[in-house]
Amino acid sequence: MIATWVTQQLVFDGVVNGLVIGLIALGVVLVDRASRVINFAVGSMGVVGASVLALLVLSWDVPFWVAVALVLLLGAAYGAVVELAVVRRLFAAPRVIVLVATIGVAGLSTAITRSLPRPDVAVGARYPLAVGRTWDDVLGVRVSGAQVSILVVVPVVAVALAWFLNRTLAGKAVLASADNPRLARTNGVNPKWVSTFAWTVAGVLSTVSIVLASGQSGSITGLADLGPATMVRALAAFLIAGRRSFPRALGAGVALGVVEALIRFNFLTEPGLVDLVLFVVVLGAVWAQTRRDPEVEGGRFSFATSATPVPPRLADVWWARNLSGLVVGAVLLVAALVPLVVTTPSRVQLYTIILAFAICGTSLVVLTGWGGQPSLGQMAYAGVGALSAAALARGVRVEVHQGDDLLILELARVPFALAVLLGAVVAAVAAALVGLGALRVRGMLLGVSTFAFAIVASQYLYRRPILSGGASGSTAFPRGTLLGLDLGSPRTYYLVVLAVLALVVVVLARVRRSGVGRTILAVRDNPRSAAASTLSPSRATVRTFALAGGLAGLGGGLLAGAVSSVPFSERFFTVQDSLTLVGIVVIGGLGSLVGPLLGSLWVVGLPAFFPDNDVLPLFASNVGLLVLLLYLPGGFVDAAQRARTALLAWAESRLGPEPAAPPPPPVRTVPGTVRTAPAEVDPDADLLRVEDLAVSFGGIRAVDGVTLALRPGEVLGLIGANGAGKSTLMDAVGGFVPASGRVTLLGEDVTGTRPETRARRGLGRTFQAALLFPELTVRETLLVALESAGRSSLLATAVAWPGATRRERARRSEADELIAFCGLGRYADRQIVELSTGTRRIVELACLLALRARVLCMDEPTAGVAQRETEALGPLVLQVREELDAGLIVIEHDMPFIVGISDRLVCLEAGKVIADGTPDAVRSDPRVVASYLGTDARAITRSGP
Repeated sequence: MIATWVTQQLVFDGVVNGLVIGLIALGVVLVDRASRVINFAVGSMGVVGASVLALLVLSWDVPFWVAVALVLLLGAAYGAVVELAVVRRLFAAPRVIVLVATIGVAGLSTAITRSLPRPDVAVGARYPLAVGRTWDDVLGVRVSGAQVSILVVVPVVAVALAWFLNRTLAGKAVLASADNPRLARTNGVNPKWVSTFAWTVAGVLSTVSIVLASGQSGSITGLADLGPATMVRALAAFLIAGRRSFPRALGAGVALGVVEALIRFNFLTEPGLVDLVLFVVVLGAVWAQTRRDPEVEGGRFSFATSATPVPPRLADVWWARNLSGLVVGAVLLVAALVPLVVTTPSRVQLYTIILAFAICGTSLVVLTGWGGQPSLGQMAYAGVGALSAAALARGVRVEVHQGDDLLILELARVPFALAVLLGAVVAAVAAALVGLGALRVRGMLLGVSTFAFAIVASQYLYRRPILSGGASGSTAFPRGTLLGLDLGSPRTYYLVVLAVLALVVVVLARVRRSGVGRTILAVRDNPRSAAASTLSPSRATVRTFALAGGLAGLGGGLLAGAVSSVPFSERFFTVQDSLTLVGIVVIGGLGSLVGPLLGSLWVVGLPAFFPDNDVLPLFASNVGLLVLLLYLPGGFVDAAQRARTALLAWAESRLGPEPAAPPPPPVRTVPGTVRTAPAEVDPDADLLRVEDLAVSFGGIRAVDGVTLALRPGEVLGLIGANGAGKSTLMDAVGGFVPASGRVTLLGEDVTGTRPETRARRGLGRTFQAALLFPELTVRETLLVALESAGRSSLLATAVAWPGATRRERARRSEADELIAFCGLGRYADRQIVELSTGTRRIVELACLLALRARVLCMDEPTAGVAQRETEALGPLVLQVREELDAGLIVIEHDMPFIVGISDRLVCLEAGKVIADGTPDAVRSDPRVVASYLGTDARAITRSGP
């Protein structure tokens, strides 16, 4: 059926349009390879040059080719300026932050384009072309001059770029820096120069692409919309190319152009179907990319100033202890008094919209600020929630055809308030489904996926009859009453929305302080350590998506109620509104619950408060987002946090010099909760048994048929040269890598189970880097480990269920006992990232005590630790072993340390066991000497006791 409608003209037009998409994709690939950031501004950067070209030729009578040369220079300069002024300043920031900055650059490009004067031409004038002729029959197809330009220019530019990258020294430097930045740096290649070059070329490619696309469309107006319209297609081609291949990116762009042409022609009555297909393509490409190259974003995600704990000397000062709550309460009080002062209905409606956007913004705080999952399509969930609520409010009718029978399912109308709550539930389910699909996706790839979801939602999903009710762009949503209150009154509705916002802030603040909030941050900071602490990263991710989706759906329903309709194709729920919401939260403060309100006041309120001012609204756009990222990356809350720190420091200084405090008495007993083993096991049975364990990465056999056993109370040292397979073996035992063979833990076969399952059954694990959870404090890190005794419930926490409150209080008491036992008292409220490596090692041991693990797998516990701390660490490790009645497997290169604590040593070489026995026997084994210790007498001597 479809083949009937595949014509030469359709394929030709698709190829031509696809070449433009492929050219933009080349720019995306180039920037990503050079600076590891997905540039959302590549399409929009070229809009500036394309607009200037129209001005030069049509208004100022500049010859076409002279104008083209000037515009290409402008595109190169614009790309270089963006890199030097924005990307260079954020060079060391997480790549996700640079991605958000590119959204600001895209907004800046659009603002520049809209501020340019329109060409002074007659109505109906077309964009200037190099070739204005049209050929009606060339091999059976109609060819325009604009298409000829594309067919000639794109291949030439692609070949020139390939020649430059592969044949010139500068081009090879770009590829070398992309493939191995550290090695390139040691060979004199400056990665910052490479980034500048890549952005300069990307500016040229974008300018050429948009000029060609403008010539193809012929329209002079609407140039500002060309960049965003082509971006999702270029991103899809970029992902199909695996983020690296230039030829595949160009070929993928051509293929997408052909597919789009065929779908648009054959399915005229299905608007948005192309966007749905692109969304599926993006998801498939992202899934394939994560299988080949899992994206790991290292370091700290949050870049705002951390909240300074109240100094101990001010702990009894009421105002200091409750300073943040007082400020929030004052803001809410002022907001509650606003309708008493402002009575104009339109103004009250505006303030209601600001509050509703703030509620939507809290969903990004949860998902991105806490969960580290960047979302560029959050308002799509708000739209789903609003349309679902409107559908429930008008009554739902579903017709199902079964053969010749017609089944009709009708749901009665639902009151407004209940409809909004149920709409939030629908949005939460939709977000959870997206979260399930994003379990393997993190960082920038997730941003691309959510961006594509926002497009498919606005172009396809919203228009389904069950949601839109058959309306084309807006559907009615009257407010009704709530508990006798007339929600039709703007003032009453404003106060209700304000109350909902206050409730959301209070509940989320409680969630953040609970095990649920700590779990979200732990999984964000370090999924492997979270799994080793018995947490399920998958479950936490889906729950975070669902919670954020529900908040967005709630805010979307209230936002639609403010205007008594759901304008799903006009405002509030479009792709641009999703990007605006990102700006709201980043400007206000990404990790703060007050940030969305401040950001909403700035972004939504500022243009409305000063409608006649041409400058201030500019700072409320993505341009303001860009400025804030560069000069106040933590947003307004960051500035408030610094002011709070300064105020507390001033208040403490007024108390005079701090008296010397006596040292606390040493704690010599372990908390009673830790002394009890998690399960009774046969004292004569092996705690852990590994049989014929093997791990392969491609054709490399990292672990090759290892069999070993760990007896109760035994310390088993695992030694071997770098690359011998020690850490991989420990990862296989912990379930972190796929492996063949069998693993038995405490008499139970755990082969094939996930890491968190093995942790719950008694397997404790520390890692070589000792990262733990950088953004959590020591106390919070121990509380994460104490979650192993029982999970915190989101619902129980939200409603302050007495049982949940008691469990939280008991956990905090246990954490304080562990802190005292391990001598971590002065570090209790310090973030992990602020601690020395030696102190983090002690925190790791405290976590093992909290987990009540019986098998402890420790990967190089002395790595990065000073010699004096290493000497003190050995007895502490043995004490933890004795307190838990556990067995230990320890990987270590410090031979005096490992020999001093081990009952038995196992040496690996090329993934195989070459020696197993007492420390003395293994030390003197000729194979160990040849493989690991070498023949240097000093090394052998140092390996003695």
